[in-house]
Amino acid sequence: MAMIQWFPGHMHLTQKAIAERIKNIDVVIELLDARLPGSSANPMLAQLTQGKPALKVLNKQDLADPERTALWLAHYNALPGMRAIALDASMTAPAKALIAACHELAPNRGGLAKPMRVLICGIPNVGKSTLINTLMGKRATKTGDEAGVTKLEQRLALAPDFYLYDTPGMLWPRIIVAKSGYNLAASGAVGRNAFDEQEVALELLDTLRTHYPSLLEARFKISGVAQMTDEQALEAIGRQRGALQGGKSINWQKAAEIVIYDFRSAVMGRISLETPQEYAEWLAHGQTLDAQRQLKKDAIELDRKIRFKQIPRPGSR
Repeated sequence: MAMIQWFPGHMHLTQKAIAERIKNIDVVIELLDARLPGSSANPMLAQLTQGKPALKVLNKQDLADPERTALWLAHYNALPGMRAIALDASMTAPAKALIAACHELAPNRGGLAKPMRVLICGIPNVGKSTLINTLMGKRATKTGDEAGVTKLEQRLALAPDFYLYDTPGMLWPRIIVAKSGYNLAASGAVGRNAFDEQEVALELLDTLRTHYPSLLEARFKISGVAQMTDEQALEAIGRQRGALQGGKSINWQKAAEIVIYDFRSAVMGRISLETPQEYAEWLAHGQTLDAQRQLKKDAIELDRKIRFKQIPRPGSR
């Protein structure tokens, strides 16, 4: 997706740090946003972690649709070498659940002679720092609502024989699932300078009109959203909430910000933007388009090399 560019230099450093650390890690915890588990899973992590046992933690479950969260948990728990649990960062005793799940994945680790070594990863603003502070019972890490607060790896002792290695939030260089870009932007995983709020709000409304029309209507006191276009829904919300300029015309930017803010703060209700089946379909489509783009790119590069006589023309002697 051309409108979202997000791979600053410190993420390259994080990638290198994870690749080095993973050699001595027993279990990898990936913290996901329970409202968009597929989109918030880092496709680079599977490559970096080299098939290590994985625990998927669906964070912010209190903001997500519980029926869809159940689908995602079943999806991940059916995969080999993987477990999944749902948490929210405000829970008072999540450490037991994490420790138990990790020992299930790596039963031969434990005790002071063979302490459990766990790497915790997640995209920016997924709630990792807040969760770690809850686990540790103190402010172990700096927290904030902007992407990229954690900058350096930290080692934390969750128990005498359980070490947790925290890493900075990391995104990936190029997105191939278009819908994921919009969902990540809506969730706050990328800085606001990386996307167009109006486009993100329209995509968000497309999902809400289809799957959560009653929540949308109740929040903004409008009716018939399922029959509206996304633009009509955004206009109706803007008028209802006073997002006007010159007294009459819609301030589209302000209306978009209202929709995105209300989703992020969960004031509409518990909403999830994707199911495992939906994400699988988006991914397959994105991979097809990406393969087609690569073929075109390869053909252009081949033509360039032939024109500049770097390689002979096929069929010539």
